[in-house]
Amino acid sequence: MATTFRWGILGTASICERMVPAIRQHGLQATERPSRLCAVASRSPDKARQFAQHHSIPLAFSSYGELLASGEVDAVYVPLPNSLHAEWTVRAVEAGLHVLCEKPLATTPGEARVIARAAAAAGRIVVEAFMYRHHPVYSQVLDRIRSGAIGPVVALDSEFSFLLDEPGSIVASAELGGGALADVGCYCVSFSRLIAGSEPSRVTAYASGGEVDDSMVGLLEFPNGILARFFTSIQAAERHRAEIRGTTGTILLESPWHPGEASAAFRLQRHGREDEVISVPGADPYVLQVDDFVRACTGSTPRWPIEDAIANMEVLEALRQAAGSRR
Repeated sequence: MATTFRWGILGTASICERMVPAIRQHGLQATERPSRLCAVASRSPDKARQFAQHHSIPLAFSSYGELLASGEVDAVYVPLPNSLHAEWTVRAVEAGLHVLCEKPLATTPGEARVIARAAAAAGRIVVEAFMYRHHPVYSQVLDRIRSGAIGPVVALDSEFSFLLDEPGSIVASAELGGGALADVGCYCVSFSRLIAGSEPSRVTAYASGGEVDDSMVGLLEFPNGILARFFTSIQAAERHRAEIRGTTGTILLESPWHPGEASAAFRLQRHGREDEVISVPGADPYVLQVDDFVRACTGSTPRWPIEDAIANMEVLEALRQAAGSRR
C-alpha cells in the first residue's frame, strides 16, 4: 500500500469546503503518496471540533502551533486571512512542514521573500494556491496562442468582481489584508502574467473605496509589447471574463477562474469566420492543484514555484502604490 501524504489545515475558512473534497479525491485517485486529511486547527476549540466532526477529520487542535508541533502531518494548507499568511507559513516550514498557502501568498513582496528564504533554509516546499491555472483549458489556450491561431498577442482584458454582502468580513478589512485587488484582482494579475509570459515593466491603477479598495481598474505594460487591462471589485455585480486579443483573432474565456468540472470551453473569434467553440474535458482544478503540490513535496518541481508568487506580489504592490499615488 502506498504511503499516504498527511495534510493539516490551519483555519476553517469557507474555501475549505472546496479544498477538503479535493484532498479527499486525491486520496482516492493517486497511486503514489495519496493524500490523507489528518488534522485541523482553529483558535476556537469549538470551531475546530465542529469542523473536524463535520468533515470526519481525526484530529482537532485548539491552536495552529499545536498542529504544527504535533508530528501528525507532512504539510499544511493555509486559508487564513491574508495578514496571517506570512507568519504561519514561515512557522510551518520552520516546523519541517510543506505549505500550500492561499493566494495571495503574503501582503507585501518583502513578506513573500521572507517566506522564500525560510522555505529554502528548511528545505521545504511552499506553493501559492492559484487553482484556476491548473485547469486543462489553459493548456489548450496556450497551445492555440503558440500555434498562431490569433496571431501575435496584442492585448489582454480580464474581470473578476462580486458584490460583498458582509461589510464586516475579512475581505473588507485593511488590517487583515483585504480589498478587491488582494481578494480577486490578484487572479487577473496572475492571468495577465501567465498569458504574456513575462513580467510587466510598468503599471498604473485607479481605485475607489474607503478602508480598502472596493474597486480597481489596472493597466499593465509588458516588455514584449502586450498591454493588459483588468477590472476588479467587491462592490459590483458578479462577473468573470477574460479576453486574449491577437492581430487576427480573439480568445474569449467566459469562465476563466472556474472553467468547469463537468466540461469547459473557450471561444475563438476570427474576422470573417464563424466563432469556433473549443470544448475541453472538465476537471477539478483544486484536485489538480493538490496533485501538483504533493508531487512537488515528494521530489518533482512545482509547475509554479515560489518565485512566481513573489513576482505576482511585486505587481500587486506596484498597482497599490500607483492607485495610492495616482501615478
